Amino acid sequence: MHPGVVLSVSARRALVIAAHLALWAASLLLAFNLRFDFRIPLPHGQLLPIWLPVLLAVRTLTYFQLGLFRGLWRYTGARDLATIVIANTVSTALTTVLILYAFKAYPRSVIAIEWLTATMLVGGARFSIRMLRHWVAPVMASPSEARRQRILILGAGDAGEMLLREVLRSHGGRWEPVAFLDDDPLKRGVQIHGVRVVGPIAELESVAAELEIDEVLIAIPSATGAEMRGIVEHCKRASVRFKTIPGLDHLIDGRVAVSQLRNVAIEDLLGREPVQLDMDAISAVMQGHVVMVSGAGGSIGSELCRQVCRFDPAVLLLVERTENALFNVHRELAARYPDVPLVPCIADVADEPRMAELFAQHRPTLVLHAAAHKHVPMMEWNPGEAVKNNVFGTKTLADLADRFGVERFVMISTDKAVNPTSVMGVSKRVAEIYVQALSQRSRTKFVTVRFGNVLGSAGSVIPIFQEQIANGGPVTVTHPEMRRYFMTIPEASQLVLQAGTMGNGGEIFILDMGEPVRIADLARDLITLSGFTPDVDIEIRFSGVRPGEKLFEELSVDAENAEKTRHPKIFVGRFRPHPWEQVKRHLDELGKVAEGRPADIRRKFADAVPEYRPQHVPTPQAPAAAAKKLSA
Repeated sequence: MHPGVVLSVSARRALVIAAHLALWAASLLLAFNLRFDFRIPLPHGQLLPIWLPVLLAVRTLTYFQLGLFRGLWRYTGARDLATIVIANTVSTALTTVLILYAFKAYPRSVIAIEWLTATMLVGGARFSIRMLRHWVAPVMASPSEARRQRILILGAGDAGEMLLREVLRSHGGRWEPVAFLDDDPLKRGVQIHGVRVVGPIAELESVAAELEIDEVLIAIPSATGAEMRGIVEHCKRASVRFKTIPGLDHLIDGRVAVSQLRNVAIEDLLGREPVQLDMDAISAVMQGHVVMVSGAGGSIGSELCRQVCRFDPAVLLLVERTENALFNVHRELAARYPDVPLVPCIADVADEPRMAELFAQHRPTLVLHAAAHKHVPMMEWNPGEAVKNNVFGTKTLADLADRFGVERFVMISTDKAVNPTSVMGVSKRVAEIYVQALSQRSRTKFVTVRFGNVLGSAGSVIPIFQEQIANGGPVTVTHPEMRRYFMTIPEASQLVLQAGTMGNGGEIFILDMGEPVRIADLARDLITLSGFTPDVDIEIRFSGVRPGEKLFEELSVDAENAEKTRHPKIFVGRFRPHPWEQVKRHLDELGKVAEGRPADIRRKFADAVPEYRPQHVPTPQAPAAAAKKLSA
C-alpha cells in the first residue's frame, strides 16, 4: 500500500479515537455534575482522575473489538447505533466491576447517567456528521450539477423510504427529493426524512406541474400490471421522465438501491405475480445430480441452466448445436457460478451416436429437453426440419434417457401443440404423444411442460417491435385481434423446474399463463415506453396473419380436462393414452417422408394427429428480377 494512503488512514483513525475519548470524558463529567447538581463533593472530585482513565481504557478496547472505529460517520445508521448501545453497555459493566472492586464506595446512579450521556453524545455526534453532509453536499456540488433534478417518489412504503434514504445519503448533489405520492389516505401529510406525502398518485400531473418535477421514481415493487399502466399513463401526461425499481421477485433480500432503478419494461405492465417455488423438492432432484439441458444456448435453455446452477448440481451438461450460442452461455455461467462443474457439449439431439456417447460418459439423472425449432413460418416453409428436429430429436433423447436409466425427463412443449394449425405445433404434439407413450414402458419419469410465449426470447415479438421502433417504424402487427399468452423467461423456467419434480410419468403439465394479451396493445405499450405516441410518432401497421398462425392460442383441450396440482400456477392434463404400435407406425411413416414434399409431410402429420388442421402455405418465391438474373 502507498505510504501516503497509510498515513491518511492512520491519521483519520487517530482523530476518530481522540474524538471518542473527548466525548467519553465529557459524558463522565456530565454524569457526576448531574448527579450532584453541579457541586461534586471533594472526595469524588479527587478520585475522578483515577476513575476516568479506567473508563477510557475499557471503552476504547470495547469499541475497538466491535469495529466502531472503522466505520465512516457519514454513513451512520440504525445498525451502528445498536452497536454503540452494546459497546456502552459492555464497557460500563466492566468499568463498574473494576471500580467497585478497587473503591468500595461509588455513586451507583452515576453509572446509569454516564451510560445514557455517553450513548447520546457519541450517537448524536455521528448522526450530526451524517446530517451535516446531507445539507452541505448539494451546496458543494460542481457547477455542472448546480441545478439538481427535482424528483417525486411514488410509494411511501418501505421501498420508497429506502430509496429516499439512499438518495439523501449518496445522491444529494444530483437529485432533490421534493415530495411523495401514495394512495394510502393514512399517509397523507406525513413526512419521511423531511419529505412530505402530498397526495394520491392520481394527482401526479397537477403535483408535477406545481412542484416543477423533473423525474418520477416509482417505488412500488408490488404494483400490478394494471397499476403500472395507470402510472405510466400519468407520467406521460405530465411529460416527466420516469424510472422504477424491480418487482418483489427481483429485489435482493428485499432491499432497494438507486442502482436498481431502470426504465419501465413491458414485463412491468403485464404485472405477473412472483413465482413461489418448492425449493426442497427441486433440490432433491438436482442437488448433487448430473443434469443435462438440451438447447442450452436458447432463450429458455440458457435460463434453465441459470436456474439449475442455483441448486448446486454435481455436473451440468450444456447440449447445444450452435457453437456461438454454447460459447456465450458457457462463458456466462462459468463467471456467475464458478463452483458448478460445467461440460459444454456441441451436439445435435437428433445425432444418436453423439448423444449416446454423452449419456454413456456422464450418466445424467435429469434431462431438461428444450432444444426445438420454434418459429411457425419457418417450419411451414421447411416442414421436414420440424420432423427431424422436433420429432426425431425428442425421440432420440427420450430413447437414450430410457436406455441409460435417467430418473426424470422433462420435455418443453408449447400451446401451439393444442389443436394445431401449424407444422411447428403439430410436430410438438407428435413429440408429446411419443413421450407419453414411452413413459408407459419405461422406469424413467417422462413429463411434458406446456406453456405459451415468453417475453424477450430470441426472435420473439418484443425484440422485433423494439427494432422496428428504433428504426422509426412502422411496427407491424399481423391482425388487430391477434392475442397470445405471455410470461417472463425466468418465470417459465422456474415453473418448468417445479413441474419436473411432480408426477409419476406421462403427465402434461400446463403452466398458468394468466390472461391472453392483445398483440396490438403490446405494440402500443412498447411505443409508449420508448417515449413515442402510437399512431402519431410511430405507425402501427397490420400485415395479415402469417402461415400456420391462429388468432387465439389454447393451452389445453376439453379432452385433457386440466386439473389443479399442489402448485397454484401448474395444472395437469388428464392422460390420453396412445397405443405404442400405432405411435411407432406414425413415426416410421414420418421418417420416410421427412425429406419429401411438404404436402406429404402434412398428410402424415394429419394421420398421426387427427385434430391437426393444416393451412395452405404459399412457397416463398424469389423476386422476379432476381429470378431472371439467376436464369441468365
